[in-house]
Amino acid sequence: MSVEEPTAEQRLVRVGARDVAVTERGAGEAVVLLHGGGPGASGMSNYAHNVDALAQRFRVVVPDLPGYGRSSKIVDRSDPFGDLAAAVRGLLDALGIEQAHLVGNSYGGAAALRLALDRPDRVRRLVLMGPGGIGTTRHAPTPGLRRLLAYYAGEGPTRTKLERFIRDDLVYDGGAVPAEMIEARYQASIDPDVVANPPLRRPAGLRTLLRMDLLRDKRLTRAATPTLVLWGAEDRVNRPSGGRQLAERMPRCDLYLVARTGHWVQWERPDLFNTLTTAFLSQDKR
Repeated sequence: MSVEEPTAEQRLVRVGARDVAVTERGAGEAVVLLHGGGPGASGMSNYAHNVDALAQRFRVVVPDLPGYGRSSKIVDRSDPFGDLAAAVRGLLDALGIEQAHLVGNSYGGAAALRLALDRPDRVRRLVLMGPGGIGTTRHAPTPGLRRLLAYYAGEGPTRTKLERFIRDDLVYDGGAVPAEMIEARYQASIDPDVVANPPLRRPAGLRTLLRMDLLRDKRLTRAATPTLVLWGAEDRVNRPSGGRQLAERMPRCDLYLVARTGHWVQWERPDLFNTLTTAFLSQDKR
């Protein structure tokens, strides 16, 4: 399957059978930023307001997750969060990083949490923003999640569908999203390789659905990784109640509910996000 050429600041890193496009900035302890799973998403577009601020203190690693951007369009549908977690672990190996902080939004948050559960020795601290996989079998999907999962169904991808999803579901103030961002994400979403193999779709089968519900993972109650959960109070994709559910289960989990903010805390409230994340990741691990 084809992989686009990386931009000037990106490079392709071979991870198993896949190529992962990576951008790096800064120096210090490694912080890996994992983006969400919306149509046309990529690492640098999701963290455009955060990379430079975090790079003042850390070595910031920003991959395009498998299935997105300029990375290979290969994802294991039977266990997507586990597959992404394995890909991130393989990327750490390829970059010579023994242990890293993980920061994940939505789909990337689920991958970060899964890696911390599978291999806690590789994760120093976690910052999760509206992570996926929190109670996914306990309630009907939100309207925002339904629109996300249906983007490639029916008539297929359209700019109108994408604009509605971003302005109505992803953010609190839809008017704040520039038209250029929507157009760029739309163009990325109609890449022929992506259309042929959409990276995020409705789970097929009960077993896959159960694997994607991370609240069912009994390891949460034993998770020793210090964790900060930032959840937009107006999140219309993943329910904000998921933050409390994580805080109740994880013994070292702090929760910050962000007012007048939707699913993109890092994009909608960058100053708050950058300050809280830098402070949290800078603490001694104890």
